[in-house]
Amino acid sequence: MDTLTAPRTNAPTPAAAAAPARTPSRNESSYGAAHGQTANAPGREYLSFCLGQEEYGIDILKVQEIRSYEAPTRIANAPSFLKGVINLRGVIVPVIDLRVKFGCEAEITAITAVVVLSVKGRIVGAVVDSVSDVLELPHALVKPAPEMGTLVDTSHLMGIANVNERMLILLDIESLMSSSELGLIDAASH
Repeated sequence: MDTLTAPRTNAPTPAAAAAPARTPSRNESSYGAAHGQTANAPGREYLSFCLGQEEYGIDILKVQEIRSYEAPTRIANAPSFLKGVINLRGVIVPVIDLRVKFGCEAEITAITAVVVLSVKGRIVGAVVDSVSDVLELPHALVKPAPEMGTLVDTSHLMGIANVNERMLILLDIESLMSSSELGLIDAASH
């Protein structure tokens, strides 16, 4: 089993975490302002991956490792997007197929991967068509997801970035995994 460990960035220092709340200035992007960061602040790193023809990104700090696809053990009566479970060094990990969840074709190829995530203290695997790269996105590049009324649920989107003439859809993986539809992680935990 091939395992790739995703690069990690340093977590904020306790002093930074304890900093008092402040009012965003008008020079901040809408994404940065919502997250208390200035437009010229360093960006955040995202792991980009493909689901069908679209490219998505998730916060790199949520990624524990990237593995080549291995057929999980199926669970009886599980929804179609729950592929089953895998044994990850003694930990039983549920595996969600994001391709099925988002309505994409779900064909297994040589580049199909499982992104192992650490979300709210739980380990979850997410099947993706392929992993692209790790990108540092300045906050000014990230735009809020457009409002689409009740047609499309955008509550799991952090925003959209235009990177080298391609659109990168940034997922709020904690919100997605905690959603009532997936129900894998207790929304109240951590």
